[in-house]
Amino acid sequence: MQYHFDSLYAKSADGQNFYGLLDLMQSDENIRLAYRNIKRNTGSRTAGYDELTIEDISQLCVVEVVSTIQRMFERYTPKAVRRVFIPKANGKTRPLGIPTIWDRLFQQCILQVLEPICEAKFYKHSYGFRPNRSTHHAKARFETLINRACLYHCVDVDIKGFFDNVNHAKLLKQMWSLGIRDKALLSIISRLLKAEIIGEGFPTKGTPQGGILSPLLSNIVLNELDWWVSNQWEILETRKPYKSYAGRYNALKKSNLKHCYIVRYADDFKILCRTRSQAIKMHYAVKDFLRKRLHLEISEEKSKVVNLKKNSSEFLGFRLKAHRKQTNKRTLYVARSHMTKKSLDNAQIKLKQAIKVIQKHQSPENVWRLNTVIMGIQNYYSAASHITLDLNKLSGRLNKALFNRLNEMRKEASFQELTKTLQKRYKGYECKLYKIKGMVLVPIHAQRCKVNLNFSQSICNYTTVGRNKIHQSLRAINKQVFDYVIKQYIPNRSIEYNDNRISRFIAQYGKCAITGIELGRDDWHCHHKTPFHLTQDDSYGNLMIIHQPVHRLIHMRNPEKIHLLLNVLKLDEKQIKKVNELREQCLNDAI
Repeated sequence: MQYHFDSLYAKSADGQNFYGLLDLMQSDENIRLAYRNIKRNTGSRTAGYDELTIEDISQLCVVEVVSTIQRMFERYTPKAVRRVFIPKANGKTRPLGIPTIWDRLFQQCILQVLEPICEAKFYKHSYGFRPNRSTHHAKARFETLINRACLYHCVDVDIKGFFDNVNHAKLLKQMWSLGIRDKALLSIISRLLKAEIIGEGFPTKGTPQGGILSPLLSNIVLNELDWWVSNQWEILETRKPYKSYAGRYNALKKSNLKHCYIVRYADDFKILCRTRSQAIKMHYAVKDFLRKRLHLEISEEKSKVVNLKKNSSEFLGFRLKAHRKQTNKRTLYVARSHMTKKSLDNAQIKLKQAIKVIQKHQSPENVWRLNTVIMGIQNYYSAASHITLDLNKLSGRLNKALFNRLNEMRKEASFQELTKTLQKRYKGYECKLYKIKGMVLVPIHAQRCKVNLNFSQSICNYTTVGRNKIHQSLRAINKQVFDYVIKQYIPNRSIEYNDNRISRFIAQYGKCAITGIELGRDDWHCHHKTPFHLTQDDSYGNLMIIHQPVHRLIHMRNPEKIHLLLNVLKLDEKQIKKVNELREQCLNDAI
């Protein structure tokens, strides 16, 4: 599908309009790719109202899955959406709408074709729900505007219930203006938005959180805001074509235009301005734009103008402020960041819950679960410049809980008892370590700040140059062999088997799991470790890619033929041991 996606991206960047997109969406390759992408998502194991999950689809053959999705495109009527309320750390709940697994697969087919079209049109400094971008990129951009552009007046805007208040008619008009002119497709998306929510009826506005298409649709809605703000200063066309950025900047400075830049992650965005008066004007202008153009209201109590030299602003779980830094030449202000109070409280609640689980059931699995929560907090907030101070505070808060709940069961441990990976991670930290059931508890405070870099705008999934930047650190497989492997699927076998054999081929870098030789187009087989006729198991863990004669050797029972084949293959002791292990799993005698 890569050629088609690249072509859509190039045409969209060129300003072309798109018709007849449904043909590409319901192609065999696109549906198989949709299954592959959806399967990776842990949410695919969550059932919709029909109680089906990805496991139910995985047992079906490729032809059956493809024909079912194609019939859905012919006459689409979305099934009802299951409403689930996810508890938040502050005691409130977040409503999620979970479509049926077939509807999610259907939406994924649409998403894959729409994404390259929209990516070409999206503003470069929106970072939410976009490929290769993260919250850390958004934070890095925010800090760059403070450190390099010296912008210290921040407009904080909070949209009231954004996902629940998206205007359907406005969204479809915005898609039309992006060049998506396929009326049959727009009709399908309109029906998707109006899918019945069990217990609530048919919605008249909003995109259900939990739907596959919702993140992309939310970016389409706010893309208009991104370009409107950037057009106030950043990309404003001047009458005179200036050759240098400095010349253009000096000319703009003489005008009465508002000097502003926007950084957005989903519905959470900040606008940084040069002066307080510009920031106040921008605050009122954005509020007016959201209400009149996008039909969205802002929360008055949460929206304000902040002077970052005096007060801090909260963004994506971080609290940022501009601190004075004295140099020989002049006084500078640089961004400093902490975890927000809410983030610290949430982290404390999560860790306390994991500690309680260990108190009730002492097991290495529960101790490892606590370790993963600690490392998850450390990984995300390592972008904060004062992360060590924050984690010391968090560790101090949890000392009492760790002592009261786990003191009797924990024993002192040495640094060498950590796994090699964890030793490398926590090298240089001297602190008391404890273990429960042989599993060492990782130290909460042990995390240094990691400098988070700005997103490189040349990275892109839909251009050759952009992909090279992503792939340059990866090991390669012979492209012609790999293309052949992808195209040659077995129609009467399950879609799960066909997908997992591709994944196995990639994981083994196109080499035999026994001999390590590079495999060609026609000399490889996909082997079930535990025979398929016994378990019907097509899972990734039960498959391996091996050289064709080695596969024959695993299943062979005639001693003379085995002897002849061994003379040809010339396997060493280690390789024969591997073959024998596989033979025993197949209920054959060892060689």
